Amino acid sequence: MRTISRVSGMTCDGCARAVTQAIERAVPGARVKVDLEAGRVMVGGEGDAATVARAIAGAGFGFDGTI
Repeated sequence: MRTISRVSGMTCDGCARAVTQAIERAVPGARVKVDLEAGRVMVGGEGDAATVARAIAGAGFGFDGTI
């Protein structure tokens, strides 16, 4: 799986870490890259887009769909 998700509410490096950690907990072995300026998170690994969306929302950020 490789997804690119739009995420709202990420404003700093701490936010990026929180999103990254939430996704890594939900999808063990995930490769996560956050682009703060674009408000995007790229995820590679064995999970699915729904799991990534739940992880983002569970971390307190807005999941605004996949690209």
